[in-house]
Amino acid sequence: MSREDNVMNRHYFADGRKLSLVAIAGLIAGVILILSFRKPGDYSLLCSLAKFRAQPIHEGEFSDMETQLQAIVHYATSKIVPQQNYGEISITFDVLKKRAPCNFLVFGLGYDSLMWNSLNPHGKTTFIEEDPKWVEIVLKTAPELHAYPVKYRTELKEADDLLSHYRSEPSCFPSKAYLRGNDQCRLALTGFPDEFYDTEWDLIMIDAPRGYFPEAPGRMAAIFSAAVMARNRKGSGVTHVFLHDIDRRVEKLFANEFLCKKYLVKAFGRLWHFEIPSAVNMTTHDGSGFC
Repeated sequence: MSREDNVMNRHYFADGRKLSLVAIAGLIAGVILILSFRKPGDYSLLCSLAKFRAQPIHEGEFSDMETQLQAIVHYATSKIVPQQNYGEISITFDVLKKRAPCNFLVFGLGYDSLMWNSLNPHGKTTFIEEDPKWVEIVLKTAPELHAYPVKYRTELKEADDLLSHYRSEPSCFPSKAYLRGNDQCRLALTGFPDEFYDTEWDLIMIDAPRGYFPEAPGRMAAIFSAAVMARNRKGSGVTHVFLHDIDRRVEKLFANEFLCKKYLVKAFGRLWHFEIPSAVNMTTHDGSGFC
């Protein structure tokens, strides 16, 4: 996802160079990940694949097995790997093993998109991406991914001003905050696809948009909006929010303000994992802030 570290390698899906030792290890790891979704005593992986290949494949149709195998082949034959390390990926994967199939929202379309999509079999995995040209490039070679190009209203250099705005704008207050059509609150993500608002997301991964130069959109609105969606959850259970690049000042500042340290359940490397209850299940309701 975070493409700033590898911006020169945008055509990673076309990279079909020979396997390295790391790639072989990735292939083995990928098989293990897929096998972990199988029920105990289920040894039908190869048989299922054989049955799948025996069926006609219509254009635009992809089974979960096909998606998972495509992901394995991709990572096993590419020198470009996901930006998150094994420990960081494992945190989200542990949750997916328990919650899949689920509704999984991912901010950013990048080198780990095939992986996230394959780890949520039978679920909905949706990617939100700021660069429409990048979406077009990726979907040409990986049409099974479900991604939307979007526009952000913020810039990283506005981060401190946006915090001040939130504290004085009633439509940003936790008791009144909403997203769709909330043009008054500059931190609310507006103008996004209907699916973004209409789906109750079980997991939200924030690894985009870009946030490493002043004119970049920054992740302020994504963090705020994830908190709003989690608080407004109607279904049972918590919303799992994963925030990457927490070593950066703005990410940490906004995480502490909106995602709340008291809901932080796990951290590894540059990733923080929050379990945020809905507002009706929160133990305190002082209304003075999100935390």
